Amino acid sequence: MRYFPLFLDLVDKPVLVVGGGEVASRKVEALLKAGAAVTIVSPSLVDFLSKLAQEQQVHWIQRFYSSDIVTSSFVQVWATTDNPDLNHQVYKDAKALGILVNVVDDKPYCDFITPSMINRGRIQIAISSGGASPVLIRNIREKLEAILPQNMGLMAEFANSKRNSIKEALPTVDLRRKFWENYFSHPDVENAKDNRELEVIYQQAMSMPLDSEGSCTWIYVGADVEMLPIKAVRYMQQAELALSSIKCEANVMELVRRDAERESFSCAAELSNMLRQAKEDKLRVCVLIPQGTNEFSLLQGQDLVI
Repeated sequence: MRYFPLFLDLVDKPVLVVGGGEVASRKVEALLKAGAAVTIVSPSLVDFLSKLAQEQQVHWIQRFYSSDIVTSSFVQVWATTDNPDLNHQVYKDAKALGILVNVVDDKPYCDFITPSMINRGRIQIAISSGGASPVLIRNIREKLEAILPQNMGLMAEFANSKRNSIKEALPTVDLRRKFWENYFSHPDVENAKDNRELEVIYQQAMSMPLDSEGSCTWIYVGADVEMLPIKAVRYMQQAELALSSIKCEANVMELVRRDAERESFSCAAELSNMLRQAKEDKLRVCVLIPQGTNEFSLLQGQDLVI
């Protein structure tokens, strides 16, 4: 992983953009949407930026760039001019003060890069190839845009409005997680058009008892983990404990929920002890075993096998 994914809070944070052209326009527009306090330095501005300056949505320093403009007050610096030497000087000045800097379309001079974004209100999905293939990323974004519900922003706002009330009704993180998993898997949630429809489903879900018992799902893993069915991945994302055979591909654990406990086992006897403890703790478990093995069949009982 070349870049660490990160969402940065820029609300009211000072950001410097060097350059006043079309490239700067795209960056400034995104920065303003994120709530940044943008300063632009350039002797002239394109119409879009000029309008923002007139409306005092940005602060415009109407002059050529010089090193004294960069100060430690800025949390980010963007160099967007068509002059590589000038951009590199901006980079040097920002680095001298320990400020994160991005020289647009010049990856060696970037502390960070901006991913392709899908926005659904509070929901933001970032996609990046680390600058390797923008066209591939665009294709991935188009596919995701086609399958993601258009009301994701509405769902997120509704869930946020219930943060306090659901804490009173369901006192533990585990109970709340189980509730929201059930709620968002309801077939009518993705088709809801307003909060009223979401509220009806919410009240119905609150009246239903949550499953407080544990469960165990067995998933056979082949050499190509991308061939796992969607159903298997869904159970892996719901699991509180993931137990993986040492013979399985290591990257299969990347598909397990991030905050789930992870353990490996080498034989059926070792796994049996792990499952016994998990059952006592009433955990939701997924067991990952290699395809073609019968070693663990006696342990599966009536459990779900995928």
